[in-house]
Amino acid sequence: MILPSKEFRQTERRNPASKNLDRMSSLELIRLMNREDKKIAPAVAREVPAIARAVDEIVRSLRNGGRLIYVGAGSSGRLAILDAAECPPTFGVSRKTVQALIAGGRRAITDAVEGAEDSVRNAEKDLRRAKLSRKDVVAGVAASATTPYVLGALRYAKKLGATTIGVAANRVGPLMKLAKIFVAPEVGPEVLTGSTRLKAGTAQKMVLNMLSTASMVKLGHAYENLMIDAVLTNRKLEGRAVRILQAASGKSVSSRVCRRRNTLCGRRDTICGLD
Repeated sequence: MILPSKEFRQTERRNPASKNLDRMSSLELIRLMNREDKKIAPAVAREVPAIARAVDEIVRSLRNGGRLIYVGAGSSGRLAILDAAECPPTFGVSRKTVQALIAGGRRAITDAVEGAEDSVRNAEKDLRRAKLSRKDVVAGVAASATTPYVLGALRYAKKLGATTIGVAANRVGPLMKLAKIFVAPEVGPEVLTGSTRLKAGTAQKMVLNMLSTASMVKLGHAYENLMIDAVLTNRKLEGRAVRILQAASGKSVSSRVCRRRNTLCGRRDTICGLD
């Protein structure tokens, strides 16, 4: 295979600041990583208008019975799965509302699946299995903006008339042409060359946080800045629910209610943080 003399993807270039990475002390290495990480939030800030437009498209789709379907490979796919998995417990929505597909399937969540991200055909097959429709939004997450699996997914989604969003860390790449809205916080070369789980991954995580959280808030799953549809699956969340009710109502929780509650759960009065 002949490699190009000039790599157009910033995420694949060498970072001049880290060329002596293998000879740095632990303190020097961590300080360098911390300095590089400071570039992430400003890069995301430059994409705020595009992110807001993407939120409006997602809200419109979900209100009309559509879904948000993330598609990714490798680290990007795992970040997408994480964001989708958090939506049902945080906002009380169905698991079908926000979904994530990763190249290589379930096994790819914890293991590298050789060649999975190079399959355009599997992307279309996975979306067919998910019964993609024109009502849905497909958000392709690919740091490089060149991942074949993600490109195949957006190409198929576009053919069906679904809304397409691209989330990358490189502005130059074919993903931009397939996405109705393209979000590309360019964070520059990684400290460890090509390891996009670092700055690029953090930037993508920030964008996905914004897409899902802002969309759900606009759909009514929050009161002021309080979660009102969270699923109470453990004691911590039960306590949080009591505090949310107190904050939203402006009322205090009586000791009688606390005693009744603690009779059921066997905890002391202080567990909820309310007197």
